[in-house]
Amino acid sequence: MIVSLRGRLTEVAADRVVLETGGVGYGLLVPGRLAAGLSRRVGDEIFLLTYLHVRDDGLQLFGFDGSRERRFFLWLIGISGVGPKVALAILSAYSAADLETAVVRGDDKKFESITGIGKKLAQRLLIELKDKVGADLDSAPAAAAGADAAGAPADHFLEARVALQNLGLSLREAEAALQGAPDEATLEELVRYALTRKDEVGT
Repeated sequence: MIVSLRGRLTEVAADRVVLETGGVGYGLLVPGRLAAGLSRRVGDEIFLLTYLHVRDDGLQLFGFDGSRERRFFLWLIGISGVGPKVALAILSAYSAADLETAVVRGDDKKFESITGIGKKLAQRLLIELKDKVGADLDSAPAAAAGADAAGAPADHFLEARVALQNLGLSLREAEAALQGAPDEATLEELVRYALTRKDEVGT
C-alpha cells in the first residue's frame, strides 16, 4: 500500500500532479485547491500523503497535503453514492477544515454551493459526516462545537451570512467578511462587522 510519496514535482494540471521518485513518475489525482497551490512549485521536492483506490478497471492514486484532507476524503468515499470523483470535487471547493466546520454547523448551503451537489445529497452528507466529525473534534467545551472559528454562535453566523447574501455578496464573500468576528456577537453586530470589512477582503 502506498501511503505517502516524497519526490520532485514534474507536472501540474487542474486536478493531477506527477511526482518523480526513485526514477518513477507517479500520477496523482489531487484536489483542485492543492493543484493550484503547487502550480508554482514544479521542479521542487514535495511530500504528499496518498491513498490508493482499487477499481475493477485499474488503480487510482490520490494525493493530499495532510492527514486531515486525506481523512475527510476517506469519510466521503465511505458514503453510499459518493465516489472519488465527487469527493475530490468537494475538497477542491473548500478545505477540510471549512467542510468540518460546515458539518458542525449543519450548514447544508455550503455543500450545495459545490457544483454537482444538490440539496438532497448535501443534507445526506451532513447526516453521514456528523458523527465522524464530532468524534474527531479535540476535547473542547460543548459550546465551542456550535461556534464558528471566531467564536460567534453558529446560528448567528449562518443568519448573518444569509443577510449578507441578500445584500448582494456571494457565499464566499460573505464568509470572508465574517472572518474574525467578535466572540458572542449578535446577528446585528455580525452584519455590521462584515459590512465594514467587505472592502478589505475584496468584495
